[in-house]
Amino acid sequence: MSTSPSGPVPSLPSTVAGASEHTTVVKKSRFLTHLEHVASVAEADAVIARVRKDRWDARHHCVALVVGTDADQQRSSDDGEPAGTAGIPMLEVLRHRSVTDVVAVVSRYFGGVLLGAGGLVRAYSGAVADALDRTPAVHRALMERVLVDVPYEDVGRVESAVRDWAGTHRSVLVDVEYGTSAVLTLLVPPDRVDVLDGAVAAWSAGTLDVVRCGSAVVDLPGDVPGAVPPR
Repeated sequence: MSTSPSGPVPSLPSTVAGASEHTTVVKKSRFLTHLEHVASVAEADAVIARVRKDRWDARHHCVALVVGTDADQQRSSDDGEPAGTAGIPMLEVLRHRSVTDVVAVVSRYFGGVLLGAGGLVRAYSGAVADALDRTPAVHRALMERVLVDVPYEDVGRVESAVRDWAGTHRSVLVDVEYGTSAVLTLLVPPDRVDVLDGAVAAWSAGTLDVVRCGSAVVDLPGDVPGAVPPR
C-alpha cells in the first residue's frame, strides 16, 4: 500500500456499526442472520446466548466470530449441522471481508427440504455475506493523536494552515478546544507526525511544536482523505 502523502491511510481490519439483522430464504428454510459489533469474546458469547433465547424455536444457531485489533481471536460452530457446512463457511466470509470485533449468528428454521452439504455451505456463507452488505462498515487505522497549542492571536492562521495540511496528508483535525489558548487536536498517520512538526515550526517561526499523545487504533472519520475500505 502506498505511503505517499496523498496515498490511502494504512488500514486494519474493519468492523461493523452496532447490530443488524437480515433474513434469507433457501428452499423454504429461513436463515436469520444477526450481526453485532463486540469488543471481546465474552461480549460475543452474551450476544449468542441472547439470540438463542430470543429464537428458541430455531433448529440451529450457527456461529462465527472474529475479535481483536488484528482479528487474532476466531471461533465458529456448526450447532448440529453437518461438520464444516455452517460455522467455517460463515467464518471464511468474515475473514475474506477483513472484519473483526464482530459476531454472526445464523438461526435456521428448517423448511422441510434437505439442502445437502454444498447447499448448506452456500446458504450459511451467503446469509452472512448478504448481512454484511447491508450493515454499515467502520474502517480503522493506527493513527497518532497530536496536539498543537496556539495563542489566540495566531489561531485563525494556524488552524487554516493545519486544515489545508491535513487535507493532503491523510490526516484530520478532529477538535479545537478554547481555553487560555486554542488547542488543536489531530489524528495523523505515524509516518506523517514529523512532517507536521516541521510544518508547524515553519508556520510559527519555531514558536510552536507538536505534542504527541500516543498512538491508538481509531475509527476513521468519514472525512479522512484517502481513507479506503479494505478489500
